[in-house]
Amino acid sequence: MYSEKVMDHFQNPRNVGEIEDASGVGTVGNAKCGDIMRIYLDIDENRIIRDCKFKTFGCGAAVATSSMATELVKGKSVQEAMEVTNKAVMDALDGLPPVKVHCSLLAEEAIHAALWDYATKNNIEIAGLEEPKNDISEKD
Repeated sequence: MYSEKVMDHFQNPRNVGEIEDASGVGTVGNAKCGDIMRIYLDIDENRIIRDCKFKTFGCGAAVATSSMATELVKGKSVQEAMEVTNKAVMDALDGLPPVKVHCSLLAEEAIHAALWDYATKNNIEIAGLEEPKNDISEKD
């Protein structure tokens, strides 16, 4: 059973789309379930996320977690965005069924992949950021 917040973010997703000339773009997927999530970040000179958009191919929970993740990082610094974990996404959505927890992990990893792209393009280091995997089903 899905929470009202999950249903709202699935039926009325926030921040859908692309950002042209994005500061960072991250794409991750899960080969086991077929979900693919792409996050676009627009980051200003002070390393604040001005805008965040997403495109997701997947189930309702994948769309809802993408939507919530973009809401959670907008207006945050890149370091604050690093603190947006899959648990934070799930909590903000009032929980997910156990079989859909991987969707929140996709959202966390997509944010990290976009931050990695931004850091690589700008030759900077972001504390705690590790090179992302394209397929989260490979994660230990």
